[in-house]
Amino acid sequence: MSKNYFNPEDLKKFGNITEFQKPMGDKFFEYYGEVFKEGALTVREKSLIALAVAHAVQCPYCIDAYSSDCLQKGADEEQMMEAVHVAAAIKSGATLVYGVQMMNHVKDKTM
Repeated sequence: MSKNYFNPEDLKKFGNITEFQKPMGDKFFEYYGEVFKEGALTVREKSLIALAVAHAVQCPYCIDAYSSDCLQKGADEEQMMEAVHVAAAIKSGATLVYGVQMMNHVKDKTM
């Protein structure tokens, strides 16, 4: 099977999401642009956060885009990998904390 769900060329088409719903697409891009402006966080810090989130939500397009963006904004490989590890720690912790619900359920059933 030569067809893939995730075609790297599709990332270049991201701006076209306004094609089927221009008002909402425009509002998204306006918001998106505002979020990534320098503010309380630097644009480099925001890019590292985006890279971490991209890994947590497992978006290959975002991983591609924000790996490049982090490099362009001055982040190095060590910082980028540390951000990925932060995402992994939070995601695994979030998974494990649901174990409390399981433990409560088991205790209710067995006690």
